[in-house]
Amino acid sequence: MTLQDTQNSAGLSPDANWWRQAAVYQIYPRSFADANGDGLGDLPGITSKVPYLKELGIDAVWLSPFYPSALADGGYDVDNYRDVDPRLGTLEDFDRMAAALHAAGIRVIVDIVPNHSSDRHEWFKAALAAPKGSAERERYIFRDGLGQDGELPPADWESLFGGPGWTAVGDGQWYLHLFAKEQPDFNWSNEEVRADFRKTLRFWSDRGVDGFRVDVAHALTKDIPLTELPDKAQLDAHPWDGTHPIWDRDEVHEVYAEWREVFNEYEPPRIAVAEAWTNADRRPAYARATGLGQAFNFDLLQADFEAEAFKKIISFNLAQASAAGSSTTWVYSNHDVVRHATRYGLEATGDPDAAKTWLLQGADPARVDVELGLRRARAATLLELALPGSAYLYQGEELGLPEVTGIPDEQRQDPAFFRNKAVEVGRDGCRVPLPWETSGSSFGFGSGEAHLPQPKDFGRYAVAAQSGVEGSTLELYREALKLRRELQSDESLSWLATESGTLGFSRPNGWVSFTNFTAQAQQLPAGEVLLASGPLDAAGQLPAATTVWLRQR
Repeated sequence: MTLQDTQNSAGLSPDANWWRQAAVYQIYPRSFADANGDGLGDLPGITSKVPYLKELGIDAVWLSPFYPSALADGGYDVDNYRDVDPRLGTLEDFDRMAAALHAAGIRVIVDIVPNHSSDRHEWFKAALAAPKGSAERERYIFRDGLGQDGELPPADWESLFGGPGWTAVGDGQWYLHLFAKEQPDFNWSNEEVRADFRKTLRFWSDRGVDGFRVDVAHALTKDIPLTELPDKAQLDAHPWDGTHPIWDRDEVHEVYAEWREVFNEYEPPRIAVAEAWTNADRRPAYARATGLGQAFNFDLLQADFEAEAFKKIISFNLAQASAAGSSTTWVYSNHDVVRHATRYGLEATGDPDAAKTWLLQGADPARVDVELGLRRARAATLLELALPGSAYLYQGEELGLPEVTGIPDEQRQDPAFFRNKAVEVGRDGCRVPLPWETSGSSFGFGSGEAHLPQPKDFGRYAVAAQSGVEGSTLELYREALKLRRELQSDESLSWLATESGTLGFSRPNGWVSFTNFTAQAQQLPAGEVLLASGPLDAAGQLPAATTVWLRQR
């Protein structure tokens, strides 16, 4: 029996549209569960927690990179796209994990990182060993340096992680890396690169993978001249209209059309979701059925907890998805941003980077209303799960985890911190390993210490502390996800007339979501209460920062 046959016999629905309103749970493998006690999460650890994931009620997991990597960027520096990091397991461990998830009715989505490889990738090592103008160097973006002997970079471009975007190789040439210097950018004009990624898509699809999350999907194709490159000021001033030398070029969709042909070789077709940071009006192109099929919108992730902002964002993204023939996506937290239970506890400023600024300024705990942040996070999640489209949940948000602050410099791992100390603290605070038990050296994450330090009070958020406890954040997620499946209907909603600072909408089969964004109690609408994000007022009032689901007759 092939791995594909195993998937088909696992009881998964053959529905090709399963993803349109799925609840997808992102796992950062190195911080989820550690089976061998080495301090690093691994694939057997994920397999051991499949019963937990099944009880949670999700439809799919999305795995951040688990490939061989030096961890120059948390695994997004990939040495080999068709293998497993030996610290995390083996291909056989991956197969066992996928089979266990499929048997539990959970699909598997894996991260693919096509913009750049690791500098330890066999192709890049071959490029460094080969001369200028070689076929090996054509797989990446090499350019001659400026100056008499090429001792100066081809341009003054900067890496997104800080520092120069070009690194010299010692023979007068330099290679481009939009991120860390350990992440050289591929040349997507090279057919060998394109063919190899199609091979990778088939490799994982043949192992039963159901879909792919595409990292930096908007940056693959580039137009970088051999000489006289534009300077940074010219790059920054260039409009993002499909002709930018680096970002969101129109021809990137030729790549994804090729990928779609690969996806459609399988039954049901493989799915993909684009991480495409681009102008909102250009995002639907990534979500077309002839391309990746779905694209992240990060608008709610960047918004304050405010009714009008939420309504505007939701309406806009539902219209965009409809225009693309796709379904939209909703997300509040992931492996790159400050957890939303903390963000919502900070004073609203309208600045999407306010939480990062707070971290950089020392993360003063006095500025965070922890109770309010969690209450708002619970209300926002219940609203999210009532919306049509896919909900992407990040590991630990079901526990109400806050952003971890105060990590000593010597224990940090994010290259953004080391290369950009004066600009940001980095993303380690949302990647701290999960607490499963209320005590122990790593709160049940593993038998030893965790690879990132956990706070002393982490046990209060542990799965063991919340499981079966009425009103806990974990039980709220479990109940909401179960009810969501039962209530799910057509991908539409109708806005209700509500008071200022509140937001309500109905779904086609007679249920209503109503959120009080204000600081005062509001009148509870009529109807049978199905679920609420917090305790309701006995006098028929909906408390501040609370969402309720109602069935209306």
